[in-house]
Amino acid sequence: MKKLYTLLLLTVSSLAMAQTFYSENVGVPTGTTLIPAYVAGTAPATFQNSSPILYSGTADVRATTVSTGYTGASGGGNVFITNNTDRFFLIEGINTSAYNSADLQLSFGHYKSTAGATTELAVEVSTDGTEFTPLTYTRTGGASWALVTIGGGQIPSTSNLRIRFSQTTSTIQFRLDDIALASVSSSCTLSLGAETATCDASTLALDPYTVSIPFTGGGNATYVINTTAGTVGGDNPSTVAEGTITITGVTENTNITVSITGGTCNISRNVTSPACKPVNTLPYIESFDYAVGSALGAQQRWTNLNSGDEVTTVSGSLTYTGVPTAGNSVSFSGAGIDPHTPFTTVSEGTLFASMLFNVTDMTNVTTDGTSTYFASLTEETRTNFRARLFVRKADTQYQIGFDNASTTTNYDPTLRNVGDVVLVIMGYDFATNLLKCWINPDLSTFNAATPATLTSTPAEGPATTIANLGGFIIRQDGGASTPTIQFDELRISTTLEQLLSVRSNEIAGLQVYPNPVSNGVLYINTELNSAKSVQIFDLLGKQVLANTTETNAVNVSALTKGLYIVKITEEGKTATRKIVVE
Repeated sequence: MKKLYTLLLLTVSSLAMAQTFYSENVGVPTGTTLIPAYVAGTAPATFQNSSPILYSGTADVRATTVSTGYTGASGGGNVFITNNTDRFFLIEGINTSAYNSADLQLSFGHYKSTAGATTELAVEVSTDGTEFTPLTYTRTGGASWALVTIGGGQIPSTSNLRIRFSQTTSTIQFRLDDIALASVSSSCTLSLGAETATCDASTLALDPYTVSIPFTGGGNATYVINTTAGTVGGDNPSTVAEGTITITGVTENTNITVSITGGTCNISRNVTSPACKPVNTLPYIESFDYAVGSALGAQQRWTNLNSGDEVTTVSGSLTYTGVPTAGNSVSFSGAGIDPHTPFTTVSEGTLFASMLFNVTDMTNVTTDGTSTYFASLTEETRTNFRARLFVRKADTQYQIGFDNASTTTNYDPTLRNVGDVVLVIMGYDFATNLLKCWINPDLSTFNAATPATLTSTPAEGPATTIANLGGFIIRQDGGASTPTIQFDELRISTTLEQLLSVRSNEIAGLQVYPNPVSNGVLYINTELNSAKSVQIFDLLGKQVLANTTETNAVNVSALTKGLYIVKITEEGKTATRKIVVE
């Protein structure tokens, strides 16, 4: 499945100056599907609208080259019209009789494969399904997506409007998405500018956000402003000619509709919530302690970069000797959403990342030799993928690969079985421009000098070396390429000591109890029972307690309920443990 990765901006808007009464985002197809078959599908792999709206034609629906670059681009799927002149897409059953023709406006996302070409897609309307009238429109932009709007009395007021998009050339391919009809109140003088939706804070909680909508042409009627959530404030278009309407106190993940009526105006504006998610501090420890069945991209640490099937939380943890585990884990398979988690950007020194994974099922990968990468570090720019982790099918087994590039021949020769739990540690040295990957290292002796299983050197030169690292992505590539994978215990740090309890066995006789801690006292026993430095970190990597103790008791009564990492140092040896405070 081809994917387009976009930064999630804080500004998302809908059709300006309009009351939208019909919209179609084409759903989320799983692959190329002819329109008659797609009509019979189930949500989300079908059209957004059902009866009395009808869809037909000789075009097809695809999940490639998804819409982007214009306000309201949905990005899930689109109607693809090849360069065969018999191809068309027909929509029937839209009732526009409640609106004046002068106020009706058609809009749609429009993609053309060739820049500079003057030939355009034919767009026609009909009131009887027999006689079709061509519409005139101007499209700006080259070989890319653009938003087209058609109004000026060209759309008829009728009980059954048909809209037909037809191919007119054998040299250009077209795509359609986000088709909408709206009443634009042509005689209304109030004009709204592009709104912004800005987070008031970015924390692991659900944060409030504020919407700002600039306007001109006010001061000549009494306007009523309503919102489905939040509080209306700012400038009043009833009394001033221009200003900014604000909607405050809207909770993150809550989309709103703002409507303005008055005079001849009837305007609505849909606003999508921004993602008010924090950048995770280092060291970053992700144990996926979320409710079973919940979507990873819905968590405050993660953001979905595209659309499709979710990466979901499953019960239990993977286990590997020397790696303490807690919480649950996540599972994914085939094509779908790619969740991304950002962390404090690192541009010098060394960065390490470790993870556990288990290929639990490969039956969907039918072709021997099929290769895909399923996890990767990213630069601060989320679309720049680095340190990619691959799997390649080898009969009933698989191999692990590692590279900076999107394809690789750099595979570990070891054949692994479905059900094997694998520990991978990645490292990148900014000074030497060298990526390293250790697969299933012995943590009792592991250190930065341990020979790597696989290495990769990004292309030489200042423009192609890795500028920085600031995120991690889990990737669902395709239905026949990404096997079912259980993934757990992601850790990212600038030092190995923070990354893993790689020296946990060096503190002889270490015992940390009780766990969970319910009485406010944590006990730490060792064979030496000498002075120990104890540091406790929350899951954001923030140190919440530091203590040096000559006894085995540590007072943790000041800590709130939750999961913590305890770092213990005794006689120069260090270990980490996870604890739960109740």
